[in-house]
Amino acid sequence: MATATAPGFTAQPDSDRRRATRALQALNFFMADMQAGIGPFLGVFLQQRGWTAGPIGTVMTAGGVAGMVMTVPAGAFIDHTEKKRLVVIVTGICTVLASFLILLSQAGWVVTVSQVATAIAGAAIGPAVAGMTLGVVRQAGFNAQNGRNQAWNHAGNMVGAGLSGWLGWKFGMPAIFYLAAAFGVLAITCVLMIPERAIDHAAARGLEAREDAKEESHAEGFAALLQTKPLLILAAALACFHLGNGAMLPLYGLAVVGAGKGDAALFTATTVVVAQAVMILASLLAMRMAAGRGYWLVLLVSFAALPLRGLLAGSFIEHWGVWPVQALDGIGAGLQSVAVPGLVACMLDGTGRVNVGQGAVMTVQGVGASLSPAIGGWLAQMIGYRAAFYILGSFALVSLALWIGFAAILRPACAGARTARDA
Repeated sequence: MATATAPGFTAQPDSDRRRATRALQALNFFMADMQAGIGPFLGVFLQQRGWTAGPIGTVMTAGGVAGMVMTVPAGAFIDHTEKKRLVVIVTGICTVLASFLILLSQAGWVVTVSQVATAIAGAAIGPAVAGMTLGVVRQAGFNAQNGRNQAWNHAGNMVGAGLSGWLGWKFGMPAIFYLAAAFGVLAITCVLMIPERAIDHAAARGLEAREDAKEESHAEGFAALLQTKPLLILAAALACFHLGNGAMLPLYGLAVVGAGKGDAALFTATTVVVAQAVMILASLLAMRMAAGRGYWLVLLVSFAALPLRGLLAGSFIEHWGVWPVQALDGIGAGLQSVAVPGLVACMLDGTGRVNVGQGAVMTVQGVGASLSPAIGGWLAQMIGYRAAFYILGSFALVSLALWIGFAAILRPACAGARTARDA
């Protein structure tokens, strides 16, 4: 079905759209390191300063909980505001400043405040960028553009982690903070390169006007989220997945470095670089799989990667183990980075609640992700790293059971990318 311009939005030349899509890709590249910053290195940074696995996991969980609480309000705000570019700029600045707090002091409350502030800012950046993308390319172009965005985002993470590892090894851990700040400045520059007139703010929230529409569409109430059963199943499956996945990367770094089998900065960088390199390929593959066979199979494969990852992580706590362990992380996270935003956009198309829906799904999966570091950290401290990895990997078996058990409901909803492609 053809689409028309949303009410109040004037169609702009293709040159504006091309400029906006290129700027979005560059933004995703630079905002990756701006968002992650010291994140992947935080565990070993604190470990070097006398912290143990339990408290490290707890402070990471505090940030995760804060981000989880803010994702729905942030998504609702993104749905309503036409200042999406400003949101990214302000939250980017806050993220960089919050990270620098840890350089000033490694006191428990300072680290906690830093992680909470970073998580709150991150809760707004994700929906804002997704909303801008949807507003520029509309529903029909979202799967392809989001796939490219995510590939650039993973490339940014890979480059940022590689540079962080080298800088941390050459000049010490504080150099990583300065790199994150530099990437933040470049990300803000990219935001300013997106023409404001290229963003259709009605389409950005899932309210595209259609040529055969008899009246202007209006946003539905928040009950639309609870009435969308496939969305609830998706959120529950993601929560179980992230309950196991969230602690894997920092915990594996702690296990290997703690055993004296790797340099802290270089090994942590390697864990990120390997995963992000695979994520680039996985995100491009997810884009093609979704266009050809829908999102159901994409997410099924992503859920299946975690149990195998936990098995390998627990069996091989070695420097070389980073390659298979983090390659599986790249498969799972890379596929989801494309499939989840695209699927939510399809499920909530026409409701006007796309971005608050993105926030709601992030909140529920955030329950798992925020609890994971604390659970993983204390499991490792009490029963050892190997057993912790086995237990964490098993949580995704619940995700697989949900995804396969409700396949009859999920498959039609997951065919949205094919429908948009054929429209």
